[in-house]
Amino acid sequence: MSEMENKRRGSIRSEESDNNKTVEDWLPITSSRNAKWYYSSFHNVTAMVGAGVLSLPYAMSQMGWYWGGTVLIISWVVTLYTLWQMVEMHEMVPGKRFDRYHELGQEAFGEKLGLYIVVPQQLTVEVGVNILYMVTGGKSLKKIYDTACPDCKPLKTTYFIMIFGSVHFFLSHCPNFNSISFVSFLAAVTSLSYSTIGWGASVHKGISPNVDYSARSTTTVGRVFGAFHALGEVAFAYAGHNVVLEIQATMPSTPENPCKKPMWKGVIVAYFIVAICYFPVAFVGYATFGNSVEDNILISLSKPAWLIIMANAFVVIHVIGSYQIFAMGVFDMVESYLVKARKFTPSKMLRLIVRTTYVAITLFLGMTFPFFGGLLGFFGGFAFAPTTYFICIIIGILLMILAPIGALRQIILQAKHYKFYS
Repeated sequence: MSEMENKRRGSIRSEESDNNKTVEDWLPITSSRNAKWYYSSFHNVTAMVGAGVLSLPYAMSQMGWYWGGTVLIISWVVTLYTLWQMVEMHEMVPGKRFDRYHELGQEAFGEKLGLYIVVPQQLTVEVGVNILYMVTGGKSLKKIYDTACPDCKPLKTTYFIMIFGSVHFFLSHCPNFNSISFVSFLAAVTSLSYSTIGWGASVHKGISPNVDYSARSTTTVGRVFGAFHALGEVAFAYAGHNVVLEIQATMPSTPENPCKKPMWKGVIVAYFIVAICYFPVAFVGYATFGNSVEDNILISLSKPAWLIIMANAFVVIHVIGSYQIFAMGVFDMVESYLVKARKFTPSKMLRLIVRTTYVAITLFLGMTFPFFGGLLGFFGGFAFAPTTYFICIIIGILLMILAPIGALRQIILQAKHYKFYS
């Protein structure tokens, strides 16, 4: 009798294992593990070098040359160190891979507490970034329209956000990370392109007459809150770690050749690209415009028209790819919950409903709250904390508290003159 019972239990465990494998093979993060090292490079560049780089001159104007430069350099070093730690921890338990950020949190804090700590922060970051990219893509399209046809009838920013969002109703149905590799590659290339245009056009323009490098605000309170806001913008610029484990999960791994080796090789290349994008844009842009620089350096630049149109077109292509990189983590989380916890059957229809609904929600919120600079700082504060929380806990907590406070003040100031769907 006991032998029959053992066989029955063994059969049940085998069936559960097969079901779990079937689900993992369907989910977007784990369905394909044939990525090369260079996939890591352009996925990481696409995730990190995004809308945030365009705000770095503005962040510099809030902090000044000394503190602004110091914060940028320290952030580069700290986030590279953090990234190395995460790459190493992906397979720190023999025979097990932490394919998702919350799985690492569960290993550190326990099955339930790990989820409570990590998932809300990760979702806030990924959803927040996607909302922001809806705004960024729409504003860049509007800049193209206004620059190419200055005498044409002005159109609302809302319309351009809708145009940008419509692309994702199609792209979001790519099944997994590797299926968007080409889109991510284009996004990585264009990020380098528009960053180069941003500082190159600033050099060509030359330092503005009567340029002023003093603090943007004339009051102590304004300067303090401005500095908090700037910290959030810098944090956002370096925030791509929320999907690092998910990117590494797409790589094959064996005990002889663990995936951390090709992943780290790709990360080094990605961080070199990050450096040649960030520092020239931040320093040259601030040097050119001083404290009058806009929260998006491309808005401050208006000539030559063809170059500005090209730069904004590159921004649009880049944020299309970036949206997909961050959305893939959300898709995996929601689809995993519905299939594993709610027992939905893995199907194309389930995927269609989940992803279409998500794109529609982020599109609606982007149209409703298009506060570019404020959103950067607000979500930047949340973005830095979960990616360094376990490693650089003091920095992470300070940024998580201070940056959203400064950004919220900026949003309130911008909202005073804002009309919905204008």
